[in-house]
Amino acid sequence: MRKFFLSSHPTPQPPPLRERGSRTDSGLLLRVRKTLKYILAALGSPSPGGEGAGGWGAMVLLLLSFSAAAQTVPDTLTLPQIINQALSQSAVARGAVTSRDQSYWQWRGYRANYRPQLGLQGTLPGYSRAVTPVVQPDGTTDFRAVRLNNSNLALTLSQNIGLTGGQVFVASDVQRFDDFNGKIRRYNNQPVALGLVQPIGRFNELRWARRLEPLRYQESGRQLVEERETIAQRVTELYFDVLSQQVSAQVAGQNVQANAELLRLGRERYGLGRLSQSDLLRLELNLLTARQAEAQARLDAQNAAVELQRYTGLAAESLRLQVPAAPRLTVVPPTLALSQAQQNRALVLGFRRRLLEAEREVARTRGTTGFQATLSANLGYINQAPNLWDTYAALQQQQQVSLSFAVPLVDWGRRQALVKTAELTRRQVQTEVQQEQSTFEQEVRVQAAQLGTLAAQLALAARVDTLARRRYAIAQATFQVGRISLTDLTIATAEKDQARRAYIEALRTAWVAHYRLRALTLYDFERGEVLVETPPPSPLPSGRGGTRF
Repeated sequence: MRKFFLSSHPTPQPPPLRERGSRTDSGLLLRVRKTLKYILAALGSPSPGGEGAGGWGAMVLLLLSFSAAAQTVPDTLTLPQIINQALSQSAVARGAVTSRDQSYWQWRGYRANYRPQLGLQGTLPGYSRAVTPVVQPDGTTDFRAVRLNNSNLALTLSQNIGLTGGQVFVASDVQRFDDFNGKIRRYNNQPVALGLVQPIGRFNELRWARRLEPLRYQESGRQLVEERETIAQRVTELYFDVLSQQVSAQVAGQNVQANAELLRLGRERYGLGRLSQSDLLRLELNLLTARQAEAQARLDAQNAAVELQRYTGLAAESLRLQVPAAPRLTVVPPTLALSQAQQNRALVLGFRRRLLEAEREVARTRGTTGFQATLSANLGYINQAPNLWDTYAALQQQQQVSLSFAVPLVDWGRRQALVKTAELTRRQVQTEVQQEQSTFEQEVRVQAAQLGTLAAQLALAARVDTLARRRYAIAQATFQVGRISLTDLTIATAEKDQARRAYIEALRTAWVAHYRLRALTLYDFERGEVLVETPPPSPLPSGRGGTRF
């Protein structure tokens, strides 16, 4: 597939923010090294060529390594790392996998309905000792004590017929009767019987399951991928919520350092009479405002980090996030995005499933309110004897055929009302599906069309951020030599901070749009590959095949 990009040049990136406190860490490390030199001098360090020089050198290297390790800050987390952790350990991701597994076992149950079922039924023993009424030949009733055993055992092999909704079976049944008072024992044996049970005019559940269950199973596989992409989108939003506050705290920390230095210079210039008291107070106010902004930004970052940790399942007490690079937003024609969405989305399968379910309810209503009949037939051999083995001699044929039916003669329009209700429900579902499908197509087109604009906005925001930083550096240096006013410096500072926040917001919008388009289409346009492959499963069971995710 041919790919189109906005530009052959990479998006300009602003220089990274300098970590606050790096100067302090370096100074502390330098002081530790000087202290170690003084300790060695006091202990009497041997000459480089003397005995024990290697031991002292090793001790020095060990102490220096320990001091450097103590000053090492933890590694920052990147956006892909946070997304991968959320997809592997978050509660939302586990819930999506559980939902897919439930659909899988429903699919297994559907497939089992088309396989032969072998069952063993019986009553063993069936002993009874009681006083029962016995009708005498003259019509009177006599109560007699009886001790009986009536046991049976049956083995049945059955197979459902999906096309007609019927069932064929092969069975073997043996029954034993014991009268302990009369010392009588009889066996009734049916070694083999072949039968058919066929509903007529009834609702065929198997036929509709054959149309719906494969569709539902495919939908669950695609739904899992959609949930993962949606999780990635949500994690991106939470990630930038924390990152924007951390960047604001870093910017405010830099402003605190700069304003402290400017206040020191302002006091010197005020002592020389080259700065007014109003400007000096303004410098002090700027320092206090920067400190307040830093404290508030750190507090907001902590609150946002709690939400990110809750959603992703991270156990880290503090999060240090890295500003991600700009995503490579591929220009995607809306027609191509819509085509991929229609081929890959679970929502499209959901539309078909809902329409079929509405049709099924109409068929169910018609099949349960009108003429209903059941044809039953079986053919086999049977015999009875006092001994079990004697029952296999001189077997007799057995045939049974029955047709039971039910026809509503007067229902005062009940069947018509039920069928009409089901048809109107079907029409309503069709209308809802058409409306949702139109909304879905419009959403995909708009999302694909906005990528070009978002990429351009991100490039402009990066350029503005770079220029604002350079202008602030020039304004700060110019103010220190007294060539511009404090108002001009304050404006340059505000523009720098605003440009940095605008760049982070543009970066957030671009990343969210990237994952949003992936979730809407289930297609990676950068790599040119489908995010999920679901070959349609066979409507009839065949081996252990299934859907591949």
